[in-house]
Amino acid sequence: MYTCPGNAPKSQHQAVRDTLDVLSGKWKLVILAALFAKPFSFRALSREVGVTPRILAKELQELEQHQLVSRTVCDTRPITVEYASTAYSQTLLPVVQALSDWGYLHHETIVGHKRTDDPSHSSPPLTQVAPSPIGIR
Repeated sequence: MYTCPGNAPKSQHQAVRDTLDVLSGKWKLVILAALFAKPFSFRALSREVGVTPRILAKELQELEQHQLVSRTVCDTRPITVEYASTAYSQTLLPVVQALSDWGYLHHETIVGHKRTDDPSHSSPPLTQVAPSPIGIR
């Protein structure tokens, strides 16, 4: 049994499902990672992350509903909207950093498994990749 700090006991699987319900999607963690660095206007964030405005609007709305992103309408002409990470979303910083570290450490393996069109590529299956110690940067 896994006990969440300050919450009733939950199974570890349920805690992971709850987290994925909030962060699921291709872009949410990428958007948060960008906003951890600095606030962005909508257009600048779209360019920074490389996502279409339609998808970005949907993802930002969901992140805002979960109080992970703040939305500020600026008194400018034309009106601009600025998005920033919240103090609550900052609690995810170690998670996002760990994902980033893992992706950086295993980039070659990840990219190798995506190259299914190259028959000469012979990387080991994911189950044979040795786990890395936690905290490697």
